Amino acid sequence: MSAGLVTGVALLGALAGWAAVPLARLSAHPRPSAARSDAPGDAVARFHAPGDAAVWSHAPGVAVARFHVPGDLAARCRDRLGATLAGATVLGGLAAARGGDPALPAFLAVAAVGLALALVDLACLRLPDPLVAAAAAAGGVGLVGAALITGTPARLLAALAGAAVSFAGSVLLALLPGARLGFGDVKLTAALGLPLGWLGWPTLGLGLLLPHLLNGVVVLALLAARRVRRDTPLPFGPALLAGAWLAILLA
Repeated sequence: MSAGLVTGVALLGALAGWAAVPLARLSAHPRPSAARSDAPGDAVARFHAPGDAAVWSHAPGVAVARFHVPGDLAARCRDRLGATLAGATVLGGLAAARGGDPALPAFLAVAAVGLALALVDLACLRLPDPLVAAAAAAGGVGLVGAALITGTPARLLAALAGAAVSFAGSVLLALLPGARLGFGDVKLTAALGLPLGWLGWPTLGLGLLLPHLLNGVVVLALLAARRVRRDTPLPFGPALLAGAWLAILLA
């Protein structure tokens, strides 16, 4: 893909990141008040007025997302700037790496929805079903279009097999004693299995392995910095999305 087209896709990614912030706030605000626990070591999400900005507290052993009053302009600008840069990087990277792939629109659509999913999970440890379903539907429609363009319907079977294997493997992990994998993570893993399966079994395997490696690095860094304790719940959705993104780039 030419530099101009990559730049154009990166700009679209920046716009997607900008739009992901209000979408994430709406998705993370289903109830007027919610909290898991106020005990040290637990993750607590408190929700106030719609449209608030989310920041993490850094008390030792506590991972807390609090949504501040709408007047917190500085926090809102930081959220928007970070999401905008992330969107440009994610979608621009996909365009640069997979520019000649007819499935690129599918990858871009899943990544755009994934930006909002990552923000929601970071804020309140949730992966809303409507957003996960939107990512799966966008990926599926895009891959059907790619199969029709290339005349390779068999690759759709590989994509579906990738989703099935991803779902089955993550269910097994979620059912293990002491597992911290939630069923929102299981559903997202299945949705990401579609584009990963389209690219083949090596890419699927890498996309399933990398999230655990990335999450392990993050957890060790947070433990070393005394930001969390061993029993602190942490979001896994961003690692799933980042791992799938890296696997697609490396395919």
